[in-house]
Formats: sequence, structure tokens, C-alpha cells
Amino acid sequence: MALDTKVVVNGSTDDLRQQAFSPDNYANIHYAEVKSYILDNAVDANTLLKALRADKKAAGQKYGISGGIGPVIPVSFEGTIATGKSGIFNVNIPGFPDNQTVRIQTGPAINGTDLRDATGEITFGEFTNQIEYQDVGAALNRTMKADILEDLDRSKLTGTSVEISGVFRLINDKNWLITPVRMNLK
Repeated sequence: MALDTKVVVNGSTDDLRQQAFSPDNYANIHYAEVKSYILDNAVDANTLLKALRADKKAAGQKYGISGGIGPVIPVSFEGTIATGKSGIFNVNIPGFPDNQTVRIQTGPAINGTDLRDATGEITFGEFTNQIEYQDVGAALNRTMKADILEDLDRSKLTGTSVEISGVFRLINDKNWLITPVRMNLK
């Protein structure tokens, strides 16, 4: 029996725990790249709105990454946080018409895979299955929450001026739901 026994040291390449896929480890490694991409490519919201009103398809192609049901577009803006419910707050942006809704996700739940899909570099083919691919989207959301939303007091947001950079999936051009990667309260 002693001759057939192999000692596996914790953390070694033979440790199966090191070989198992971890969406949180993946997110920790790739979040900085995703955030940098969004910050570097964020279009001003007023510029984007004008482009969408002129030609939605062309604006999506110019400013976004093609992804499923709609392009994922990085955007930046300044505004005032208005009413919110369940961690999703409306933001009033100067120059935006009343029929244009912009909302930000502040948690505790962050929905969607916009962060995962923002760069177009994280693709289904690099994962074993759909579950891993979906889990990476959720893990990136958790990593973002730890990065910028951890100490956010949501009870004091209404009426606060804010500068935001984030990303959203263009489904309805009159209703944007932003997943932030930078949120500076003023």
C-alpha cells in the first residue's frame, strides 16, 4: 500500500483544487482589463444619444461590441442621482430629454453579463460549458461590487451629483441600465 500511495501537497499541480475552474479567480485576473477597456472606450452620453437618435444600428456598431440581443456600449456621463428602488437608481443627465431613462445598478444585486461582454474578448469557447461562461459574468459583477460599491451608502444617493463610467446592453435606446466601473460622488 505504501508503494501505491502518492502524497499530494496542497497547492501543487497535483492538487485537484488548483485544477478546478474558479469563476472568481478568473474575474480577479481579468477585471482590471475589462475596467480599463470600458474607461478607455467610454463615449460621452450626449454624443451617444445624438448618434442613437440619428441611426441606432450605426451607433451600436460604432461605439459598441456586438453581443447577442444588442451591442454592449461603454458610456460616461455626469448627472444627478434621482429616485431608486432595489439598488437601481435613475440618473438625470443635463441635456437629456424627459423620455430618455438612464439608470445605474448599485447593488446589492448586479444583473446581467455586460461586464463579461464589454470587450468582446471573453468568449464562450474558452469555457467548458454555459454554466462556467455565465458564472464568469456573475463573478465579474461581484469583483466590480468589491471594487467600487462596497462602502456605498445607498440611502444617501438621491440628489447627489455623480460622474459615472460604465457599460450597458443596447436593447431599448430610450432606457439604459448602466453597470458602472467608476462612480465618483460629488
